[in-house]
Formats: sequence, structure tokens, C-alpha cells
Amino acid sequence: MKRLSVNLLSAACIVTGIVAGLVTTATAQEKFPARPIKVLVPYGPGGATDITARIVGDEFHKLTGQSFVVINKPGANGLLAIEELVNSQPDGYTIMIGNVTTNTITPLLYKDKMSKDYSKSVTAVTNLVDVPAFVVVSMADNFPVKSLKELAEFAKKNPGKLTYGTVGAGSYPHFDMAYFAKKAGDLQMTALANKNGAAGVIQDLLRGDVQAAFLNTGSSAGQVQAGKMRAIAVVNHTRLPEYPDLPTMKEAGFPDVGTIAWNGMFAPAGTPKPVLEALHAAVVKAMSTPEAAEKFKKQNYNVVPSKSVDEAQKWLTNEMKQWQTIISTVNLQLTQ
Repeated sequence: MKRLSVNLLSAACIVTGIVAGLVTTATAQEKFPARPIKVLVPYGPGGATDITARIVGDEFHKLTGQSFVVINKPGANGLLAIEELVNSQPDGYTIMIGNVTTNTITPLLYKDKMSKDYSKSVTAVTNLVDVPAFVVVSMADNFPVKSLKELAEFAKKNPGKLTYGTVGAGSYPHFDMAYFAKKAGDLQMTALANKNGAAGVIQDLLRGDVQAAFLNTGSSAGQVQAGKMRAIAVVNHTRLPEYPDLPTMKEAGFPDVGTIAWNGMFAPAGTPKPVLEALHAAVVKAMSTPEAAEKFKKQNYNVVPSKSVDEAQKWLTNEMKQWQTIISTVNLQLTQ
């Protein structure tokens, strides 16, 4: 009887310890985030992905009291940022905000260069925004093109002499322009990648080092509005209210060319689901504030957060399937 009492007491202590542990864990999860969050952005400051990270971060800080510490880590189409992400602690305090190129195309094109299996090492937290894009042309050296039709005609008359900018070999703007060249009659055009992302491509356009590019509206609208480069079409479902005379790709005769890009949030696989859900809830709430809505509207971004963490993962899986098909269709020569 005495032994039974001792055993019962021991069992009670064990159960009490387990419950205490669960309460501690639950309390810690309820308090998430308890410190600043490191946000890896695979591009330099000023690009669409960086802009998204900072808009979300500003509102996130107001709501939670914790900051987004944005770490710009450009290079290798996102490989550098992904490597840091997958090798970080899966605790919700290191995340990545990336785009179509870095978090869908790069893992498919360069999987042999990755230290870990992307599909098993990265999980989606939420989609964030859809980002329309312009087809822009340089105004340097009196470049005469003012429409997609004229761009195609110039390339036909000057085979191999038209150079277009990309944010990296194998990036979605690279695929978009290569696909345009194919659809417009197998045009001979030369790609020039800039490791500094959209900001670098813009400088190339302003100098006349490249004559054309697909650039998201967030990074290029200021230069277009200032008259320093010319937008000749928009990649979006409809015309943008601020540019009523600018045709969509469909209206310009290329309905299936161009990517309406997205920015999404990612975390290391193995991050506890309650943490992912807390992060998702806080981010979605941050994006729904009037201040965030106004900032996103100014950039012409469409706010499209995932309804849940599970939906976000399904979205990422579907994106990778779609881009595997595109990559197989457009056979880029990735020599850069």
C-alpha cells in the first residue's frame, strides 16, 4: 500500500511536470513574437520585395511591438537568402520574404546547388501581394520604341542588337522577355542580368546599357512618372487607373506573356505550427490596416494573403508545379 502511494505520488509529479511544460509552451506561443524578427530579403533596397517587407514590417511593429529587422541579401537569384533561411533555427524568428523567382523558379532551376532539399526545408507562411509589372524601354540615346509592336519590329530589323535587362539569369523577368521574343517571331535579343536586382536594371536602362525590361510597378513607377523611362505595356488583368492609356499585354497582342508576380513569406520547415499560425495571424492583421492598404495601393500592389498556413503551403506547391511546366516550355540558355 505504501509502495502504491509512492508510485501514485511519482505519477502525479510526472503529470504535473508535463502540464506545467505544456502551460509554459502555450504561454510562450501566446506571447509570440517576444523579440524582433529577422526578415531575409533576397534583393537590394528599393525593389518590390524590399518594399513589401518594409510595409508589412511597419504595421507589424505597431501591432506587436516587435520589429522586422530587414536583412537585404541579394545574389544568386535568392540562393544566398534561402541557404541562410534553411540553416536557421525553426522558431519563427528568422523568415524570408521572397518572390516568384527566388522561391519557385530558383529551387527548380538550381536545386543541385542547394545544400538541402527545398521542398523539405522551407514552408510557406502566407502569400502577401500580387505585383503588376510594366514592360519598360529606355529613353537614353533616343531609343525610339513606344509600343510592344515597335519593340518587336526594332528587334527584327536589328537582330542581336537589342539588349534587355533582368534581375538575374533564370528570373521570371528573364523568362517573360524570352517568351515574348519567342511569341513575337523568335526574335534575337540579348539578356543582361544585374546582380543588384530591379534597382540595378533601372540604372542600366537610364544609362542605355539595356533597351527594355519587364519591371514590377513598385520599383519602376517613379522613373516612369518622372519621364526617365517609358512604359509600353502593363502585365495585369486590367489597365491600371493611374495609367489609363497603357494597354495590358492582352490588349497589346500578347495575352499569355508576362508574370503577375507575387511576394510571399516563408519559414524554415520544422517551425512549430502554432508559431506559424501566430505569425500568419499577425501579418494578415498588419496588412489589413488602413495605413498598409494605402501604401500598397500607392505601389499598385494587390493584397492577397493566404487564408491559413495550410492554404499557403498548397499555394506554394501549385506554384512550383506551374513553373516546372513553364521552365520545360521556355528553354533558357543560362550562361550568365
